[in-house]
Amino acid sequence: MAERFTDKFLDPQTEGDRRAFFRRTVGRLVEEVVQRAERRVSPQPVLRPPGALEEVLFLAACTRCGDCIEVCPAGAIVKASPGAGLSAGTPMIDPNVQPCTVCITMPCIEACPTDALEMPPRLWEGYRMAALELVPERCIVFEGVVCGLCARVCPLGERAIRLDDKGRPVLLAEGCVGCGVCVRACVTTPSSLKLKLL
Repeated sequence: MAERFTDKFLDPQTEGDRRAFFRRTVGRLVEEVVQRAERRVSPQPVLRPPGALEEVLFLAACTRCGDCIEVCPAGAIVKASPGAGLSAGTPMIDPNVQPCTVCITMPCIEACPTDALEMPPRLWEGYRMAALELVPERCIVFEGVVCGLCARVCPLGERAIRLDDKGRPVLLAEGCVGCGVCVRACVTTPSSLKLKLL
């Protein structure tokens, strides 16, 4: 009996299954711990500058130096308020005040001395800061009013947002970077477009 148990214990297939199970279990546990930590350290999630690490890692790496804030041409990056808990003083973007304008060279990332902001391998191509959502019941185009401002102001043009044959906005998730320019430009209050943090 002991011999059969030993053989089974040393069986490569069984050992491989055990390792895969362990990796999956630990992976899920780590993910849950990170999510709980993020909820505690950042109770009100904020939009970070381009290239920001995952929130817990970002908060650990960011020194609150303000270098990214100083080089932002649009003045879109500001410091989180003192009431933001562990996020206080860290760089963030409020697209309702001043959205990111999708600078080609991403100077905010180049200015970061600690790699809290990391340059995406293909810059903006395939990169997303947030997901854009349309709220049709707020959009005046669905009431028959001609508008299309969101499509006209988009820094990425028809790669991210276009108008259909009735002049209604069509969002293209694969091309949108979630900068928020259209959110701020929208003529409705509240905006018919909103960003969802990833």
